[in-house]
Amino acid sequence: MKNPLILVSNDDGFRSEGIQALTKAMQGLGQVIVVAPDSEQSAASHALTLHRPLRVYKHSDSIYSVDGTPTDCVTLAIHEILKKKPDFVVSGINRGANLGDDVHYSGTVSAAVEGALSKIPSVAFSLVSWGQEKPIFNSAAHYAKKIMKKVIQEGLPRGVTLNVNIPNLPLKQIKGISFAKLGKRNYEEVIFEKIDPRGRKYFWIGGDDRTFDDIPTSDGNMIQKKMVSITPLQTDMTHYLQLEEMKGWKF
Repeated sequence: MKNPLILVSNDDGFRSEGIQALTKAMQGLGQVIVVAPDSEQSAASHALTLHRPLRVYKHSDSIYSVDGTPTDCVTLAIHEILKKKPDFVVSGINRGANLGDDVHYSGTVSAAVEGALSKIPSVAFSLVSWGQEKPIFNSAAHYAKKIMKKVIQEGLPRGVTLNVNIPNLPLKQIKGISFAKLGKRNYEEVIFEKIDPRGRKYFWIGGDDRTFDDIPTSDGNMIQKKMVSITPLQTDMTHYLQLEEMKGWKF
């Protein structure tokens, strides 16, 4: 495909270092347009804004921001902002992992999934940096470009999103690319209870636990082996074996 139109989005905001690294990596592969949130939308999942108006801000001919969620951004880009439907949607580079169960909460992954729902080959990129670790975005950008070259060449089946996680390591320390299934992320101390200066109780949701079940060929295990993990996700969430079993239920 010659000079494809590549839509870039994320959940960290259009000014983030990760989206700047991804945009630079995509240049040279095709025409690149950025449509991303105007502020951080981490863990927004697949939220769509329905109960207030959305505003679009044009910063240049190739950069737009939206005061909404990652899903809002991709939806507006496809149906309103762009003059034609993009050939590919790429999301990221997220500062932080999107492994295992994370994909259900991730705004980064959801931006890409929204592309897949619109029948556009889509890829989400995340850098597995933890806590206060300094993110090495050049390593992630290197693999984002390599993987997108292959996606442009090979294509993806309709309804499939690639979820890519890159170790936060210098290029020389990354062992290569692996194809992995989703693993099981262990969330501990998800709710933190605190007291504000007026003595009132409040809560923080979240944590930075790094543990995973030891599942061979899972994305978490591949990251622990210092490998890039690629997991194909599908938009059809039907559990077909259970569907067949339920046909025998009597009411």
